[in-house]
Parts: sequence; structure tokens; C-alpha cells
Amino acid sequence: MTKNLLCIGYGFSARALTQVLHPLGWSISGTTRSTARAEDMLTHQVTPILWPGENLYTALTEASHLLISAGPSAEGDPLLNAVDLTPYDFSWVGYLSTTGVYGNHDGSWVDETTPLTPATQRGQFRVEAEAAWRATSLPVHIFRLAGIYGPGRGPFSKVRNGTARQIIKAGQMFSRIHADDIAQVVAASIAQPRPGAIYNLCDDDPAPPQDVLTYAAQLLDMPLPPQVDFDTVEMTPIARSFYSENKRVRNDLIKSELGINLKYPSYKEGLRSLLDLES
Repeated sequence: MTKNLLCIGYGFSARALTQVLHPLGWSISGTTRSTARAEDMLTHQVTPILWPGENLYTALTEASHLLISAGPSAEGDPLLNAVDLTPYDFSWVGYLSTTGVYGNHDGSWVDETTPLTPATQRGQFRVEAEAAWRATSLPVHIFRLAGIYGPGRGPFSKVRNGTARQIIKAGQMFSRIHADDIAQVVAASIAQPRPGAIYNLCDDDPAPPQDVLTYAAQLLDMPLPPQVDFDTVEMTPIARSFYSENKRVRNDLIKSELGINLKYPSYKEGLRSLLDLES
């Protein structure tokens, strides 16, 4: 099998996947709009492709596998808008979507068969992008990601600098996923492709956001962040919109079909690992 992965939108999740695939002999390339990011990619043996650019077409021709993590807009998916993919031949295509496509379920459980009723414009864009990718003749696999965290992306800095707040909204639940678990699920799908598959990527322990901050403060042996009421606290519109979706996400399919054993089955293991990385 040719092992050449092209990532459209080389970001946090793609970097974690690179760490899994490089030791297996994969060549990785990825698009970015940032020259600084391109230089950083080179230091990690990832071939950068400045978007948009003519070398994108060469990369598409050379790629055996394609991962899309660039977000859509009102105009649709950026790659589908830019390129006719009909001439290209991929063994596997992965699309990183979001559990936001399910919308609000008042804390109830959702799985991959739950109807898509997004509560935000961002979620609606993702629903439309998923449909556009599935309408192609490509071997597409959809990954619906919960809230992503990992090295450099966690609550510790806000707890330490005193800007963390426990935003209290009764009954609010969020699901999460560590970047390393995203990487192992995507790698497992590449090894066991099933075109048309849809997978939820989340851990086993949906939890209120204040519980995560409380645990982070306890790990740091610092005072708990102050509690504030969701209805009265000042928040950006995009931050407030996340609270419009209240659900718990099931992850049974990645276990039964892909044989996944999560490295971080809850935020507790995940936060402890992030703190260990600092020592």
C-alpha cells in the first residue's frame, strides 16, 4: 500500500496523526495559509503546501490518502470548491466533522444514527459539507469530533493565570476527545477502511465543564476558579453558542468496529497526562 497522506488544513489533529503514521513509514504533506506554520511543518518532516497554490495539484496526484480538517463556510467546503477531484484516485478519504451536527438534545445520548439537527450556523455548515463529501464517488469516512484537547490545549494556563471561570448552566454536558485518541481512531480507519462509515470520536465520560476546571485546579493544588451564572456572565457570541448544544455522545462504534481502546477514557486521565508532559 502506498503511504502518502495529504492533509487539507494541517492543524492540531493532523499533527497528532503525523506522530502515529511517521513511524509506520508514511509520507505526510499538508496545506496551510501561514508561512510560519509551513516552516514549523518542515521541522517535523511534513511537506507544507501554501494554500492556495499550484503545488496543491501535484500533491493531490501523489497522495494515496486524503484527510480534510479545514472547516467549511457559507460557500461550502474549501477543497471541493477549489478543485475537481474526479481525476484523482485515493485509497481512503477522511473528513473531520463535529458532533455539533447533532444539535441540542437536552443532555440525552446521541449516536451515529441520530438525526442531524444542528443548533448553530457552524453546525449547519458541517452538515452541508458532510453531505457534499458523501455525494462524491470518493471512499469517504466521516469522523464527528467532540471537544478537542491535548498538549498545549487544556485548562491549566487559565487556571494558573486566574482567568478560568466555572460557568454554571444547570444540566449542561459536554463530550471531549484527546488529540492522541483522534489520531489512533483515524489510523485504525485507514488500516480498516469502510467507505461511507461515520464515527463519533469522544471519550467515555461526558461531563459538565465546571467539573473539568475543578479537577484541573485540584491537580495544580490551586484554588477553584470562581463560579459564574451562564445567564448573566459576559461571553462572546461564539462561546455562548457552544452552550446551546447539550448532549452526551456515544462512542460504541469505534470500539466495536475499529477495536479502539481509548488512551484517555475520561478528562481525568487526559488532564493528568498533560500535566505529566510539563514535568
